[in-house]
This record gives sequence, structure tokens and C-alpha cells, in this order.
Amino acid sequence: MARRATAVGGRDCGPSVRRAYFECRFGQLHVHNAMPAGGGFDEATPLLCIHRDGVTGRMFAGLMRTIGRDRSVYAPDLPGSGESDGPQPSPGCTDLAAALGDFLRDLRLRRVDLLAAGAGALVATELALARVDEVRRVAFIDLPDPAADLRIREKLPLLAQPTLLLQARDDLALDLPAIAAELSAFLSA
Repeated sequence: MARRATAVGGRDCGPSVRRAYFECRFGQLHVHNAMPAGGGFDEATPLLCIHRDGVTGRMFAGLMRTIGRDRSVYAPDLPGSGESDGPQPSPGCTDLAAALGDFLRDLRLRRVDLLAAGAGALVATELALARVDEVRRVAFIDLPDPAADLRIREKLPLLAQPTLLLQARDDLALDLPAIAAELSAFLSA
């Protein structure tokens, strides 16, 4: 049973939203994280959010405040993005997935759900394929264009995990209530 945020003085406490650094194969990985008001590491499967190109894990801030009421949520800046270290030249999707695998190992997360946006879907797919026993469910917000990036068309059919495709406008905040409700239902199933 998922925990709910408690009220203090008549106002909703919501999840604790923080930032931290973790080690990965490319140096430090900057991670935005939200934990339920009860302290995190709850019964619900944690959610790992993987951002699209040109932004950071901060793109999930609003969603983290909503979904983080019931489960721990992690949104790293992928290696080479935001405040995370990265190699030169930029790593490929398989390398990024491996760096996120380092993060999951360090946190000792045995099961995780994934949410990826745009080109982050390629990284999420690689991570889900490499860690079939650890990745429980995969949700995508807007896949990369299959005509422009054939890798997504080749890799998606290989996923063994239950998968959900969510459609959103460019500004995730505009669709936040609908996306959060649909994602919560999928993750709770």
C-alpha cells in the first residue's frame, strides 16, 4: 500500500525534493530526487526518469512532486548534461544506460520503473534490455521520430516489460495532471 503525504498545520507536506551527486563510470552524476514525506525507500517501486536531449533531469520537477508522494523518484542529469560529468566526445545511448546502471547498483535498487522523454527513450530502452530483471515497467513521453532515428524502431519490440506511451506537449507542465494520473495508474497496476 502506498503512503500518502501527511498534513502539518493543515497544509500538505508533499515529498521531500532534493539534489545529490553519485559516482558513475564518467565521474559524478547529478540527481534530482523526491521521496515521500515518510522518508522514502517505501514499498512502491522507485521511478527513474530519463530526460530528453537539450534539458536536464529538472524537466521532471513538477512530476516528481506529484509522483513522489507515493514512491521515490530519481531524475539524473545524464552524463555530459547539466551538472553531471561526462566524457569527451559525448557518450552513446549504451554508455549512458551503463552509467545509470552504475547509479542503480550504488543505490542497491533491486527493482525500478523507468520514465523517459524524447531521445531519453533510447537510453531507457538500452537500460531495460540490459537489466531485464531489475526494470519492472517502462513509460515513454513522446518517442523520438522513428523515421529520423531507426534505433528506436529496432529496439522497442525487444522490450519484455509492460510499456506505456504518453503523449505530451513540448511543455510537460501543461499536461502534468493528465500525465501524472495515467502514469500513476500504470505504475500501480
